[in-house]
Amino acid sequence: MPLNIAIIGSGPAGFYSADALIKACPDCRIDFIERLPTPFGLIRGGVAPDHQTTKRVTQKYEKTAMMEHVHFYGNVEIGRDVSLDELRQMYDAVVLAIGAPSDKKLTIPGADKIGVHGSAAFVGWYNGHPDFRDLEPDLNTTTAVVIGNGNVAVDVARVLLRSPRGMAESDLPDHVSKIIHAAPITDVHMVGRRGPADAKFTNVELREMGHLNMTAPRVKAYQMPEDLGAVLSQYDDRDRRLRTRNIETLKEFAECADEDKPKNVHFDFFASPIEILGGDRVEAIRFERTTVENGKTSGIGEMFDIECGLVIPSIGYRSEPIEGAPFDQKNGIIPNDNGRIDPGLYAVGWIKRGPSGVISSNRPDGVIVAEYIAEDITSDSNKLGRDDLEVMLKDRHVRWTGYSDWKKLEAMEVAAADGSAPRKKFVTVDDMINALDG
Repeated sequence: MPLNIAIIGSGPAGFYSADALIKACPDCRIDFIERLPTPFGLIRGGVAPDHQTTKRVTQKYEKTAMMEHVHFYGNVEIGRDVSLDELRQMYDAVVLAIGAPSDKKLTIPGADKIGVHGSAAFVGWYNGHPDFRDLEPDLNTTTAVVIGNGNVAVDVARVLLRSPRGMAESDLPDHVSKIIHAAPITDVHMVGRRGPADAKFTNVELREMGHLNMTAPRVKAYQMPEDLGAVLSQYDDRDRRLRTRNIETLKEFAECADEDKPKNVHFDFFASPIEILGGDRVEAIRFERTTVENGKTSGIGEMFDIECGLVIPSIGYRSEPIEGAPFDQKNGIIPNDNGRIDPGLYAVGWIKRGPSGVISSNRPDGVIVAEYIAEDITSDSNKLGRDDLEVMLKDRHVRWTGYSDWKKLEAMEVAAADGSAPRKKFVTVDDMINALDG
């Protein structure tokens, strides 16, 4: 009997796991169980619409998905259509690759005001993710504040400021485009608690902010470190190189302070959010200046306000519990021993280690878990995997989507695209299923 393995989630961590399993267990049968009708997780719903080159990693994943012994079961939700315990009874091994889809909550006073949207929700909205189709943020403001200095914060700022021409080759959904391109936003402030040497954005993302036709980057020269060697002494050689490039780029931005463009992105460091001000809606956000000593951040009692109508905390993602598996509420992950959870149950990606790294950072998790499964599981269990799963789904009248269904949806999206856009996304599950069954 071949090993029957279920991977819950079809984002990068899931596909890297499947690829590694094919190498480690050549005779295994692998089934993706995905909540949405579409595959690829954050590649489809999290990578910025104007970063189409990054999205092309799905071409590699598709080679895995098209293999004869790999099946895709989309529109199947754990806890709604089938339980984790039931899957574990059907499959020799179950790999959790469900990511970290929720925002870490901003907990300062006023964080519940109208006009505050976590970056996970906001990014999901401008990517056409079905969960956030109805977010409809009010962008009728000249100024937005993004809290955080990571790649997601840079993406949010860039999407808010980029011109329609700059987004022409993106897959920004129509309903989002109408709102963003009609918004009077001229200034986006990216504010971080620590200094520029501690910023988490990659240099490629940062430099892109200096190449926007309509937007000038604004950096306070006095916030740049005078003694870079001392600031970076705690880091290894690789981190020092990466952080040095960011500092050099930020200094270049500071030297272009007289650049005259209609929009601005302001990089501000050493400031911690204290309170969001206003009535029911956001009117301003108050910060306290900070200092960093021995790796610890503390306030210095100096306050300042930024008037704005939109606040987007980009302070991290967190995973959600899944019934039938343990959960570490404090760290927002499933407790695991380098990927092992319980006999026959494994974790990879952000649900394993928290939201960190880039897309390829998930590859080692898949390799490790594949080696564990090859070591831990024997093929004499007589578990039937997808054969039992399909019987159960049919009995429960679940309309699942196979990979061939996804290819039909993809073809329809490409055919519906306008101009140089790569696709026109379906943005609700009902629209996807109706298009397939219509």
